[in-house]
Amino acid sequence: MGSLGVAGWAAAVRVASPRSGRGAVSPPARRRIAPCAAPYRPLRGAVSIRAHHRGVPKRVDHEERRRHIGEALLRIASERGLQSATMREVAAEAGVSLRLVQYYFTSKEELLVASLAYLAEQLTARVREFIRALGDPTPRTIVVGTLTAVLPTDAEGLRLTRAYTGFYTLVFSEPELGEKHGPTYPDRIERLITTHLRAAQEAGLADPTLHPEITAAGLLALVNGLGSSVLGGQRDGAAALEILTYHLDRIFTPSGVPAGGVPAGGGSADGVPSSTADRAID
Repeated sequence: MGSLGVAGWAAAVRVASPRSGRGAVSPPARRRIAPCAAPYRPLRGAVSIRAHHRGVPKRVDHEERRRHIGEALLRIASERGLQSATMREVAAEAGVSLRLVQYYFTSKEELLVASLAYLAEQLTARVREFIRALGDPTPRTIVVGTLTAVLPTDAEGLRLTRAYTGFYTLVFSEPELGEKHGPTYPDRIERLITTHLRAAQEAGLADPTLHPEITAAGLLALVNGLGSSVLGGQRDGAAALEILTYHLDRIFTPSGVPAGGVPAGGGSADGVPSSTADRAID
């Protein structure tokens, strides 16, 4: 109401009408407020209430999303195979939209190749874990740890073996995938085994008459065959490990005993294996 208050305004508006001839009384002038020299600007870094309620957008980890989608394909490979797997099925398994799958992988082949790399990472981590469990790394523990990690002796080993089998089966209908991407990781394992077999021979811890490359290829083929027999129900993981242990004992010399100092098979004169499945990881 200004500085006059209610009474002041009442007196001011009691003006004579034009008929009375009295002049009108103007209302008191309002005090003008000088404008600000500059418009208000919030301080840098200040968060408005509206922005606070919206929340700060979460940063997207694109590699994590790619891996999440790739691991969904690996689950399909280990559970149902890949022959009829589609991008839409992968999206449903991953719980994301088809558009998001196609954003990160422009083709099914690109998704397959990326997923195969993730599968190789998982197997590599398992191999390292098995080798560490055998104690100090030696040529024998590295070879034994690598091959037993590949063998499906537990739930994780079964999952990995089934996933690889899904890829190998797909190669039957799409051989160009095998030509372009198939043998990379198995070749790496074969070279690793060859290297450490040769080192064991040089240290007098393995049969010096064996051909390292051929022996490594034979051991890996043995493990793959044993894995298939486990998947097919012919034997369980413990029986498969017993067979692998028998063949490894025929290659490696017990610590401290020169090559040829004990019968093949690790201590039985008639060639019957005296080892158990546990001896391979002692």
